Amino acid sequence: MFDRSRPSYALFQHELFFGSYLLITFLRLMFTQGLFGMDTLVYFIGLVFALTLIYYEQRTHTSAALRWRLLFYPIVMNVYFQQMRSAVPAITPERFDANLRAIDRALLGDTPSILWQHLANPALTEILSLCYLFFFPYLLLAVVVHFIGPIERCKTFVVGLFSLYGIGFLGYTLVPAAGPYLAFNEAFDSSLIAGPVSKFNDELVRMGSSGVDVFPSLHVAVSLFILGFDFQHNKRRFWIFLIPCIGLWCSTLYLRYHYLIDVLCGILLASWALWIANRYELSKETAI
Repeated sequence: MFDRSRPSYALFQHELFFGSYLLITFLRLMFTQGLFGMDTLVYFIGLVFALTLIYYEQRTHTSAALRWRLLFYPIVMNVYFQQMRSAVPAITPERFDANLRAIDRALLGDTPSILWQHLANPALTEILSLCYLFFFPYLLLAVVVHFIGPIERCKTFVVGLFSLYGIGFLGYTLVPAAGPYLAFNEAFDSSLIAGPVSKFNDELVRMGSSGVDVFPSLHVAVSLFILGFDFQHNKRRFWIFLIPCIGLWCSTLYLRYHYLIDVLCGILLASWALWIANRYELSKETAI
């Protein structure tokens, strides 16, 4: 029988993947900013905090320590998303919008937001802007629901979601891109701003974007993961949020924020994260 009195310091899967993102970015920053660069230090501090929480939880085996170990990732996810504003330009000035558009051209002839611009109308823009904004309360609700729920279900959710975020953030740093609405603004005949909702959404995106948050589409990956997790564990929430999520996925292309390849890779990333979560849950059941 496994002796819980002796610490194992085993990592959850999300700690491995998100930690790899922190470590790889830290090492890349060391070569460009040096050890005492501001971004380098921020990533170093994140690694130290993560390891400290693992050590503390394994030494104490308390429920509070475990919840802090898990809660670290929803908190720092927002910190490091914004940190990429300065960290990624410090690593490389290169942007891959032309490459991503070239992939879409090979698949469709051009990226969907350019091909579909003749379909734009004020009512549709307002509706899809609302769908895009839905992502933020949907993510917050999912995190809150699982953190106030049973700890074992919370662990499974966190393992999947923040493995996804770790790989997704690594994608932002390795393939930084701005999105069609910025990189190819001249390809669009007119602005999509149509009313108060689309205006608010546009201002929020321009203010909150890290400037490199395109590949893969985490709006698609995260919402699809949460929806898939609910399909397995809470069918009622799944059916409630299915239609808004479909609108959200369509909005990423219609509103000119993403390329088709971003969305496709977001779908693959969500599927992989669900597999990680299911694999973790199965391992717990086998260990009992």
